[in-house]
Amino acid sequence: MVSAHSPEHSTTTAKIVVAGGFGAGKTTLVSAISEIPPINTEAWMTTAGTLDDPLEPDSDKSTTTVAMDFGRRTLADDLVLYLFGTPGQRRFWPMWDDLCRGASGALVLVDTRHLDRSFAAVNYFENDSTVPFVVGVNLFHGEQTHRLDAVRQALSLHESVPLCAFDARDRAQVAGALVGVVEHSMARTARTTPPRPLAPALR
Repeated sequence: MVSAHSPEHSTTTAKIVVAGGFGAGKTTLVSAISEIPPINTEAWMTTAGTLDDPLEPDSDKSTTTVAMDFGRRTLADDLVLYLFGTPGQRRFWPMWDDLCRGASGALVLVDTRHLDRSFAAVNYFENDSTVPFVVGVNLFHGEQTHRLDAVRQALSLHESVPLCAFDARDRAQVAGALVGVVEHSMARTARTTPPRPLAPALR
């Protein structure tokens, strides 16, 4: 996290990555919570594209993210989050390293209807990234179809990784999940930051 200081005011800004598999709700989340018009690099899905990213027969998804989503949210007078949504398709995964550079934390969205699409995102943050992350089950249609402990077991998610459930369309619920990401990041940083050595006069 970065602090911007002035004589009268100090504001902390944090970069938060919103990741997850194809169709997990990343663009929806950024659009729901952003206080500015979100930047969405969406492209229309074509018949050829569905060969790589197959849709359910009853899906109403017509566009897909091809670079990133971007939004901003002020959570408090002294805390501003900049949100970067990753593309979910496999062919865009090489971009994730760039999007995660300098991030304070990440929120990994999971769709329990297609849990297999979530494995790669969870594995990335567990094994290939140092960014603290929280896993959030997106409640499509506002319904929770699986218990969180069952989701944790299915994802082989370590007990130290926070797991929550919320509706990505609901601004208040998304804000709560983002607060969880910030708190987890701060707690992780506090545990891993070595104590500063005492000045010679204080030893």
